[in-house]
Parts: sequence; structure tokens; C-alpha cells
Amino acid sequence: MTLKAEGMMFRVFILLIGFGLAVSGGVSLIMYLNLLTTGMNYQEYFSFISTRVECYLLIVGMIFIAASVYTPKNQKHQ
Repeated sequence: MTLKAEGMMFRVFILLIGFGLAVSGGVSLIMYLNLLTTGMNYQEYFSFISTRVECYLLIVGMIFIAASVYTPKNQKHQ
């Protein structure tokens, strides 16, 4: 396997990890939307989800996805 293919596989791996984390965080946020039906207002909802670790997975996953897509390729000319 060439160096270029190994770098591309690493980027795909980071992309898939980021996608999984983003999906987990997004599902958690949607799940916690049920708290609004129990009488919570939006300020209490955002205060609650800011204390939950699993809700930060959405942000971390989106950072991983952006890093895998937008980092420049390591091109070495021989």
C-alpha cells in the first residue's frame, strides 16, 4: 500500500469515527427534547444539556468530520 493510500484510509477512518460520534450526540439531543413536554422551558433545557457529556459528542464528531475533510493533503513531490 502506498503512502498516499495510507493517508487516505486514515482520513476515512477519522471521518467514520466523527460520523458515529455526531450521530450519538444528535440522538441524545433529540432524546432530551422530550423534557420540553414535561414542562421545561428552553432556558432550562439548554442549561440541562450543557451539563450532559453525551451531548458534547455532536460537537466533537463535527470537529472530527471537518478535520478529515478540510485538512490539506500531504503531497510530496519526488
